[in-house]
Order: sequence, then structure tokens, then C-alpha cells
Amino acid sequence: MTIYIDPPSWPGHGRMWSHLVSDVSYGELHAFAEQLGVPRRAFERDHYDLPSHRYADAVSAGAVEVSSREVVRLLYASGLRRPKGRAQPRSS
Repeated sequence: MTIYIDPPSWPGHGRMWSHLVSDVSYGELHAFAEQLGVPRRAFERDHYDLPSHRYADAVSAGAVEVSSREVVRLLYASGLRRPKGRAQPRSS
């Protein structure tokens, strides 16, 4: 199981955010997030938004640090990228 995280460089709601992704399956990603105690509402289309204060927790739990560009590349290469505005499958 490999989960990836980019640096917390995305602003929103007065915080900085990282993206947590899998290059294998959403099931793997959901399991990792659950292990960290990240609520399912933090899942957005193809990734979890993780606040900067949880970054070290994710890395300690085994998330691999990559660039934001690499996160997008991994999602596209795996077929898991779900861009905004496109119909979403109903599977988890």
C-alpha cells in the first residue's frame, strides 16, 4: 500500500492544506484516512484534503512525500483522477 501526500501549500478557510492520494484504489485511500482519523467529509472527488497540522501524522503513518505536480501525475497514471465538472461513478 502506498499513499502519497503533497506539501501543505493550498490555502483555504484560514489554513494551508495538503492532498492525500492513492495510485491504486479509493478503498486503499479511505482505509489509510480512516486509520489516521480523517473524516470521510474531507474526501473530494479523488483525494483527501488534509490540514497542515496533520501533515506529519500522515508521513509518520507511511504516506510518501511528493510534489503537488507528482500527485496529479500519479492520479492520472492510475486512472483515479476525477476532475471537477465530470460525472462521478457511484462506487467508493
